[in-house]
Amino acid sequence: MLHLASKSPRRRELLARLGLDFGVLDVDIPEQREPGESPEGYVARVAREKAGAGLLRVVAVPGAVVLGSDTEVVLDDEVFGKPADADEAAAMLRRLSGRTHRVLTAVSLVSAGREASAMVTSEVEFAALSDDDIAEYVASGEPMGRAGAYAIQGGAERFVRRLSGSYSGVMGLPLHETAALLQGFGIHARTPRAGGGA
Repeated sequence: MLHLASKSPRRRELLARLGLDFGVLDVDIPEQREPGESPEGYVARVAREKAGAGLLRVVAVPGAVVLGSDTEVVLDDEVFGKPADADEAAAMLRRLSGRTHRVLTAVSLVSAGREASAMVTSEVEFAALSDDDIAEYVASGEPMGRAGAYAIQGGAERFVRRLSGSYSGVMGLPLHETAALLQGFGIHARTPRAGGGA
């Protein structure tokens, strides 16, 4: 049985696109970058810790496989996590305005007997944002709870001039790489039936 160790409704939605049945585990892992830790190392560690914490919850279930993932926005080697408030969200968006940033998404898959992982790096170029653009977007509430203070699948889509990499990875779960990892565990993605059923 596959389990997703994530509180993110976006990851649940994305994983469901692979046509799989899965359970959801609500794990709480501190997302704090260690001194000297690279952005890639940080994202990979958090994904692995989420998967490991999830596995501890279902280790008694025969055949349990747990997926953990983490996504962070990186500009000039600085990791932009989730904004604490509207002011921080606006400050992040001002810094991303008119520039290209990286979005790192790590996926970790663990079972009682094995572990596998993948890292996906995408580049996102934002158009220059006016103060009004930023104020209106922050007022929508969408930046809260999202790395880098934006959701590419939401209102911020209009800010994106160019994307190189994985669109689903920027959303929070790179589906191509996730499907490949799952296949290595004998779990095969399929196309969900029309009408939303798996």
